[in-house]
Amino acid sequence: MNRIAGRFARVEPRRRVKRLVLGLLSDLPRKNCWTIAEWVGESTPDAMHHLLSRAKWDADAVRDDVRGYVVEHLYDERAVLVVDETGDVKKGTGTVGVQRQYTGTAGRIENAQVAVYLVYAGRRGHAAVDRELYVPRSWTSDPDRCRAAGLGEDTTCATKPELAARMVARFLAAGHPAAWVAGDEVYGGNPKLRTALEECGTGYVLAVACSHEVATAARKFRADALAKK
Repeated sequence: MNRIAGRFARVEPRRRVKRLVLGLLSDLPRKNCWTIAEWVGESTPDAMHHLLSRAKWDADAVRDDVRGYVVEHLYDERAVLVVDETGDVKKGTGTVGVQRQYTGTAGRIENAQVAVYLVYAGRRGHAAVDRELYVPRSWTSDPDRCRAAGLGEDTTCATKPELAARMVARFLAAGHPAAWVAGDEVYGGNPKLRTALEECGTGYVLAVACSHEVATAARKFRADALAKK
């Protein structure tokens, strides 16, 4: 907590963020402002809600602090970066980015909010170092809905591979090395992400669909046919 304490100007949010982190690290079966507030002994979730929605602090600056802490403690010169998305199932329509979409959390299409995460993985362990919320076109094409949810008017729809490329570039720009990047076919099937990684000089191992076409000196082959050869 000493690493991020300076990001909170007042003592109240500083204390509350510590309670929030302890709640997130607890064995609570379900974690939200209600359950964490109860777990830390608060009578209502109002203060937790205030911390996350109205209190003035820079979430990106805290992210940078956490990223530095992770690399410092798990440093491995052969560490890799893993990109993957996960979803939180939601019941309403007001949560930013929520819509009916596939989420691995449920294993099916559900009303959910999806985010892409970047994980640092090495011999000493692994931990998340960045995140980007996926805001689908159903939101960005509706300015009134975005405004009501607190999104800026300049918010645009970015694909999951574009969000992944953004996070990898941010990690490398901070001066942290990574041997290569790994991801599933959501990312491997996107040529722009592969090009971005090549331009950064970063290797990658990304899955592709069996129908993905691979160019060879002879001609193009489906990935599964080329593997058999």
